[in-house]
Amino acid sequence: MTSALPIKMLNDRILVRLGDEDGERLSTGGILIPATAQVGKRLTWAEVVASGPNVRNMELGDRVLFNPEDRYEVEVGGTDYIILRERDVHAVAAERLEEGSTGLYL
Repeated sequence: MTSALPIKMLNDRILVRLGDEDGERLSTGGILIPATAQVGKRLTWAEVVASGPNVRNMELGDRVLFNPEDRYEVEVGGTDYIILRERDVHAVAAERLEEGSTGLYL
């Protein structure tokens, strides 16, 4: 199978790509927390790279917040992606949401 084949997402599915973060992060006090540290129910941000025809609340390039335990992983052309259902996304962050939108500024 060649990686040049186009991919079309179906129904309410979205294809997202995780950032290049290595998993380490800094606490507010400046302590380095390694990627291997146990964190209960921590949500993850990813970028939408494809969406199905029934996806209503997000567009390509949006960042979405989801539970990393509720996902399906797939490799396409040597790059790892995650397939989610729209209902599994907890929040969307995008520049276009600023107009007349209520919510938090991230």
